[in-house]
Amino acid sequence: MNQPLVNQQVDFIVVGAGAAGCLLANRLSADPAISVCLIEAGPPDRNPYIHIPAGFIKVGHDPAYTWDFQTAPSAQTLGRRVITRMGRTLGGSSSINGFNYTRGIASDYDAWAALGNTGWSYADVLPYFKKTEQRLGEHDPYYRGSQGLLPITDCDWRHPLCDAFIEGAAEHGLPTNIDYNAASQRGAGYYQRWIHKGRRISAAQAFLKPAKNRPNLQVLTHAQVLALTFDGKRATGVQLRRTASKQIETFEARREVILSAGAANTPKLLQLSGVGPSELLAQYGIKPIHDIKGVGANFQDHFMVRSVVRVKGIKTLNSVARGLPLAGQVLRWLLRKPSILAISPSVCFAFERSSANVSEPDLQFHFSPGSYAAGIAGQLDTFEGMTLGFYNTRPKSRGFVRIQSPDASVLPLVQPNYLDDEGDRQVAIDGLRLARQYLHSKALSSYIDGDDFPPASATSDDELLTCARERGGTAWHFMGTCRMGPANDPASVVDASLRVIGLQNLRVVDASIMPNMPSGNTGAPTMMIAEKAADLILGQSR
Repeated sequence: MNQPLVNQQVDFIVVGAGAAGCLLANRLSADPAISVCLIEAGPPDRNPYIHIPAGFIKVGHDPAYTWDFQTAPSAQTLGRRVITRMGRTLGGSSSINGFNYTRGIASDYDAWAALGNTGWSYADVLPYFKKTEQRLGEHDPYYRGSQGLLPITDCDWRHPLCDAFIEGAAEHGLPTNIDYNAASQRGAGYYQRWIHKGRRISAAQAFLKPAKNRPNLQVLTHAQVLALTFDGKRATGVQLRRTASKQIETFEARREVILSAGAANTPKLLQLSGVGPSELLAQYGIKPIHDIKGVGANFQDHFMVRSVVRVKGIKTLNSVARGLPLAGQVLRWLLRKPSILAISPSVCFAFERSSANVSEPDLQFHFSPGSYAAGIAGQLDTFEGMTLGFYNTRPKSRGFVRIQSPDASVLPLVQPNYLDDEGDRQVAIDGLRLARQYLHSKALSSYIDGDDFPPASATSDDELLTCARERGGTAWHFMGTCRMGPANDPASVVDASLRVIGLQNLRVVDASIMPNMPSGNTGAPTMMIAEKAADLILGQSR
């Protein structure tokens, strides 16, 4: 192996140019006296499919722009490995994901604070949600921001099946909700998203692009960090290898190293660097720097289960996204008219309780006037169909992320332990029953041509649970593997300032730090975390 070259010194090194890393790079480099180096393992975000919202079908399954993880088999997935991908380009997953802007509910963050994380209650974090966004559309300024860099828009595309789905949800007592990110989450409607003027506005576009010409900000792409460097308990920098040269280089941080590599790669990098469970490190001959049992533990992901119904008498995405109809949609997109090229894969939402015993919604539904072939990534069905997917927003099942080799090029072992908790299994059953009610509402009845999956014959709890186990999969919401908590809690990895407990000059700023799952998609909460972290790092308090 080549001897590492000492490349340069900067004040802050940010590892990972995803939602958190791009925002941090913007905020930290806003001070011209502070030098920042942002390091991304993947390529620049130049692929046009990244910026066309419908392009997620292409880049979301392209290994050139993704980390292609496979979960370890588990009994509750009938021994299946679940394929899941995280973004590997500027913008990270915000450049390949499904766009939906969902904050969660107030009690999510109050629960974080109750675990001993001072400064993370809903009242504390709401200003950071507002600071990030530029809400375009009707909104309550108490809850929503209008001056941020990330435009959040309402869907301007309409489809009769979507409108009928919302109407059908109302038949079952679920009201239409204009803003599920404000006072109340419960209800149904069209998703808010980071799509503006027909284009995806990723974290790279919103936060990194305005800062890219700052002389104090350096952005490296095609550069994989191999390990952190330490002087005793103090983080001093990183070793990286660039794809082109294969040369190992060392970058040094005068002030801090900040890990924003995501809830799979951040714990992997810590473990490779000697920070993690000593037993695991010894297994791979890694010299221990600091024994922290919680690195890689507390892993959570939303387990998505989808119901598909065949429809009649109407065109769905399955046919509109092919041939001449697709050409027409492309023309509409070019003319900046509402088009299927500028919609989220999940067009409509519904938030509801799985049972009367639950005080707040614990199910998040995703409706689309289209359906995808089972087991074939990104391929629409040949029949006309509609899909209603859902997940338990606050699952109790916990898993882990662990290295499988001292070689940084080897992906970690990812085990979410989906449906491991008995309560999670019951929520899956209840969710499938509720999905069936919504899909067979009076408002949708004239379009129904029969259940595709689960089949109509699946009616018992055991049959429905088997369906969830057979086809359920990831919602791409990895989190929790560097849990935030008090220093006296052995499960904690970072404190309330996101500093790695027991080490100096090292922080984690991404979804890894979430102690519990927020009630919804993780993109918006991750940006909020980065926004608050920037203030913590720069010493600005609210």
